[in-house]
Amino acid sequence: MKLLIDGKFVESKAKEFVPLTNPATQEVIGHVPLSTPQEFEAAVASSKEAFKTWRNTPVQTRARVMLKFQELIRRDFDELATNVSIEQGKTFADAKGDVFRGLEVVEYACSVPTISMGELVENVSNGIDTYSIRQPLGVVAGICPFNFPAMVPLWMYPLACTVGNTFVLKPSEQDPGASLMLAEMALEAGLPKGVLNIVHGQHDIVNAICDHQDIKAISFVGGDSAGKHVYSRGTAAGKRVQSNMGAKNHAVVLPDAQVSLPPHPEETLSHLSEKRKALTVS
Repeated sequence: MKLLIDGKFVESKAKEFVPLTNPATQEVIGHVPLSTPQEFEAAVASSKEAFKTWRNTPVQTRARVMLKFQELIRRDFDELATNVSIEQGKTFADAKGDVFRGLEVVEYACSVPTISMGELVENVSNGIDTYSIRQPLGVVAGICPFNFPAMVPLWMYPLACTVGNTFVLKPSEQDPGASLMLAEMALEAGLPKGVLNIVHGQHDIVNAICDHQDIKAISFVGGDSAGKHVYSRGTAAGKRVQSNMGAKNHAVVLPDAQVSLPPHPEETLSHLSEKRKALTVS
């Protein structure tokens, strides 16, 4: 698995890796690097530098990137769903739902010119008007869970970036392929270098995100214990933290359920193009 730093997909210099396994076959299909501190610093520095110009980019121009982005997601919809099925273990139908729910947020991000407007109230007192404006914070970060490898990243950076922030994303080390594929599409759609950076890791990278003085806000989705840790550590460092923890879906499997593997599991990553393999498989 590669990193995305300053608009380029690069090989990590990490010495520690996490094996990436296809849950349907138990085949090891890649290795995810635990990004080095230097790589993490480079990602944050890239986002910090990109913010200087991105925040001043007209909002219509930023929204236009999202218009193109959603088009590219539709173009590669099945390819993304196949990757989600292979890395996360969902059925192909469920994986398509994962991608679609993320796509809906990208579509919503196209309306940012309207939803980011402020307010004006005249004459709240004699000769006094009040107004509010919405401005980007700067570099923000996202920490993602394993269960929705396409949807949750798309919950985060499309809206954050379209309103003018820059973003450091840490996908789950268990299934980061969809995040890399989506990032490639975002670049193709016109997202400037440095606006989105991707690092991989576990506890050390999470703590680095919580502590780094140049990261102004964190969005987290995952379990209770990790979420409480991110919230307490991030807010202690003066950050805004959005921590979505402990959600649970319930299902009942009846005797007549048709249980089957994802389509064509034996083909594993052969569904993906050679270009996508270069991004997602080490």
